[in-house]
Amino acid sequence: MVSENDAVTYFENPKSPLPLNYIAKGILGHKTIIAAINPRSTEEVIRGILKAAKKEKSVVIFELALSEMSLSGGYTGYTPQKFADRCKTAAEKEKWFAYSLHADHLTLKKGTDEEMENLKKEIDARIDAGFTGYAIDTSFLFNREEQNVEGQLKDILSKGLTLFDFLNKRMGESPYGLEGEVGEIGITEFTTVEEAVHYVKTLEENGVTIDYLAIANGSTHGVSVDAEGNVVPQLGINVKRTVEITDEFRKLGFNTRIAQHGITGTPVEVIASTFPHGNIAKGNIGTFWQRLVQKILEDYEPELYAKMRSWVLENYGKEDIDEHKTFAKHSKFAWKEFFDEVENISDEAKEAIISQAEKDMHAFINALKMKDSALICFNYIFKNNLSETY
Repeated sequence: MVSENDAVTYFENPKSPLPLNYIAKGILGHKTIIAAINPRSTEEVIRGILKAAKKEKSVVIFELALSEMSLSGGYTGYTPQKFADRCKTAAEKEKWFAYSLHADHLTLKKGTDEEMENLKKEIDARIDAGFTGYAIDTSFLFNREEQNVEGQLKDILSKGLTLFDFLNKRMGESPYGLEGEVGEIGITEFTTVEEAVHYVKTLEENGVTIDYLAIANGSTHGVSVDAEGNVVPQLGINVKRTVEITDEFRKLGFNTRIAQHGITGTPVEVIASTFPHGNIAKGNIGTFWQRLVQKILEDYEPELYAKMRSWVLENYGKEDIDEHKTFAKHSKFAWKEFFDEVENISDEAKEAIISQAEKDMHAFINALKMKDSALICFNYIFKNNLSETY
């Protein structure tokens, strides 16, 4: 029988990122949601999150989407290797290696041969950088001209299966986790139970088991703000449909659970009280951390913050749109433009980011019920003799 000390020691010692499927399988059956953090800004955000995770003996997922991180730097300035190195450095400083490295939204929008080949190159770059989770997103290929689910999802599945197969051959014997997406995040039409089941069932019939499924259930990426720049709470996630889908998965013997995208605008007390923990098993939190850093910059580095804000408004502002809304929507594009300057902020600002990120991560850990998830995952790894597999 493993002890708590064994688990803590295991994750304190340097090691490669935890395979995402070990997290998914480890927590299966537990009423918990693992935070998938999108730290597109600074190393200090990652350090603060790891500090909290270590104190609560929790695992965590770090991820960036294809639009944010690419061979050309995406809109954040990160290449896959640069992001992997940053997470590793933060883990070394905090002595906590209970994290997975996830390639979020490997998106295919048109499905052309050229786009497929470019996406395969991006997947290769993530494999070379040591990523341990991959989200194949072909949801844009949903065919609304078709009347039945088979026709609507035909391209989503055919292109998706090609990419899943490519990934499987490239990964070989290395363990990794998978996420699929059947409903484009942000659309108004909710994913139906039939769509979700058809997608997962077809993958299973073709030898592909996904750990997480992203669905359209009322969430959106980013945040909405009012005329004063305050976040408008997001309360539209359709919990009923989400549970209906996972209930059907259980009946069919599928272990796939929901990856809930776009919860930055959802108050933590709502996450704690209304989210179906365990049905939703992965919760993506991105823009929240961006806004945290922006607030610290506004307080500690006002000149840099003013430059970033002016740049966003000059490049994306429109006369008929409030500047707070413009900044909230488009400020993500400023990270690459000001990457080096943000890297060189004062030590006081960096410490403030670490402190605030740690504090806020504690709140998310409580709301998502993540406490002791590292112990749960270690027990799974130990029982299945998996410690030497990654």
